[in-house]
Amino acid sequence: MVYAKQTIYGQPPSKSNSYKIIKIGRIHKLGKTDATKRYEQSFFMQCSLRRKMISKRFKITLDVYFSSDRPDLDNAEKIILDCLQTCEAIKNDRLCSEIHARKLIDKKNPRIEFTIEELI
Repeated sequence: MVYAKQTIYGQPPSKSNSYKIIKIGRIHKLGKTDATKRYEQSFFMQCSLRRKMISKRFKITLDVYFSSDRPDLDNAEKIILDCLQTCEAIKNDRLCSEIHARKLIDKKNPRIEFTIEELI
């Protein structure tokens, strides 16, 4: 099954800058930055596949429109797969068997466009 093309507006945060060290009592843990939390919430609200729970191996075709040439495409891929799992569009990101990704620039309208196709 091929799911309709999805567009999520906004630029995904860099995976390397998505976590911060937080202290709870004497324990130090990694926590998500506010920018990452905002992006995840925005992704959830925009994604029409939320709670679809795709549980078969899948291929994702991904166009990432950044506002500049600085961000890395591979960081965006991981954030997007994490967001798909968080919003329960997919059961687990380890089910991703293929990624076809392109890095594009749109200074005025950063976004991601993707299609998911279940594999046999």
